[in-house]
Amino acid sequence: QVQLVESGGGLVQAGGSLRLSCAASGLTFRRYSMGWFRQAPGKEREFVAAISWIGSTAYNADFVKGRLTISRDNAKNTVYLQMNSLKPEDTAVYYCAADYQGWSKQSDEYDYWGQGTQVTVSS
Repeated sequence: QVQLVESGGGLVQAGGSLRLSCAASGLTFRRYSMGWFRQAPGKEREFVAAISWIGSTAYNADFVKGRLTISRDNAKNTVYLQMNSLKPEDTAVYYCAADYQGWSKQSDEYDYWGQGTQVTVSS
């Protein structure tokens, strides 16, 4: 079965960095666009970034502002989210998701989801 397993979350001070990873199995990874979403307590899940199955990238312009970079390694079936200059408002559970040959910022377009990894940024 398809599994997406996130890792790399944790507690970091404001201004710090984290790199999230999402390892995929049970699917033909190179045919999937991969997205990162996040959900803060009491808020709806929101789009963070996506990388298409052919390598195009998209970001949430409201808060990314050059601080986050999404990338993928098809040889390792893994997608990454490098997060720099972290702010307390980045605190959330971060989820990765897979979208078969799609290209969307909408969470309901994604076929598979990981369990999430907690990112906490202290001030």
